[in-house]
Amino acid sequence: MLNPEKQLEIIKRGAVEIIVEAELLLRLEKSHKEKKPLRIKAGFDPTAPDIHLGHTVLLEKMRQFQELGHEVIFLIGDFTGMIGDPSGKSETRKPLTKEDVRENAGTYREQIFKLLDPEKTTIEFNSSWMSKMTPDGFIRLLSSYTVARMLEREDFKERYRSQSPIGIHEFMYPLIQGYDSVVLKADVELGGTDQKFNLIVGRELQKEYGQKPQCLVLMPLLEGTDGVKKMSKSLGNYIGITEPASEMFGKIMSVTDGLMLRYYELLSRISLNELSALKEGIKAGSVHPKEAKEALAVEVVERYRGREEALRAKEEFEHIFKGKGLPDEVPCFKLRWDEDELWAPKIMKLSGLASSTGEAIRLITQGGVSVDDERLTDPEARLRKGSYLFKVGKRKFMRIEGL
Repeated sequence: MLNPEKQLEIIKRGAVEIIVEAELLLRLEKSHKEKKPLRIKAGFDPTAPDIHLGHTVLLEKMRQFQELGHEVIFLIGDFTGMIGDPSGKSETRKPLTKEDVRENAGTYREQIFKLLDPEKTTIEFNSSWMSKMTPDGFIRLLSSYTVARMLEREDFKERYRSQSPIGIHEFMYPLIQGYDSVVLKADVELGGTDQKFNLIVGRELQKEYGQKPQCLVLMPLLEGTDGVKKMSKSLGNYIGITEPASEMFGKIMSVTDGLMLRYYELLSRISLNELSALKEGIKAGSVHPKEAKEALAVEVVERYRGREEALRAKEEFEHIFKGKGLPDEVPCFKLRWDEDELWAPKIMKLSGLASSTGEAIRLITQGGVSVDDERLTDPEARLRKGSYLFKVGKRKFMRIEGL
């Protein structure tokens, strides 16, 4: 096990804030002296079936703790998932059904072991203790926090100010998340910056239940490929870890040079010294940003799809964008034309080139769609039945065959 100071240096990489850093160092020193690993907790609500690179920021930090010799607990919030995390929301979230949660949780278990060591990972479900909580235990939990404290949360405060509804069940969410730390006797909890309030509740509940309060490692919310908003499947700016290798590679190559360095810090496994040298090299002009981006894309794709697929994706990318040609295989979608002319955004939605006609319209107006190598600029355009080569963004090609 590394010395506590070196461990702290690794833990701090990419972190926005540690609460409280001095306390964490003391825990690391005690752990090192007694050769007893710390209990590291991170919770994930199974609100969607797919994990993207934004989720892996926490998973990578969990992996670092594993490699430092600590005990990692991957908590699946199947109980809290049915409530819905109100963090950053301007309205009450629709609760998930038990069936939704169970299905999504199953895919999480399959995907996390692309990063974590299964032999060193404990998986817990918070329904295993919350579903057994007695009424008097639940009352004790609810009485440990006040409505006034809950309304200190910015999202609750803003909704109260604007007279937007706040469900009573939403107050339960941070309490249950905090109580998870009590049950698991967590030494450290990891979470995104949007979870700060919930994580602090965990510290306070541990004190309420006679435990030493956990330390918190707050990680940033990874921006999506647009470089602006938090990575999210609903926003279409995500990079999924189960996507085809060529799609992952191309999306990483599409990010800005500045965002690339942020991805390096949060997702790459190169050492801190190597990262520092890379930044200096780019600044001095001795390292070309495009070459650095390709190295990052290969590293990330290899992690999830294997070395062979990563190198093949790199070759395909170069073939398309250096030779300005087409990929070796262009998918073909056979579409039944139920009218003399079909609205272009409808074609994109039906073929899967866009998740909705609204997204298709946005892509067209932003200049991101070409048909037969000509940019499509009119979102009201209609096409007669025929064969068309669609290109969406820089990487997605599809041949549409009208039936």
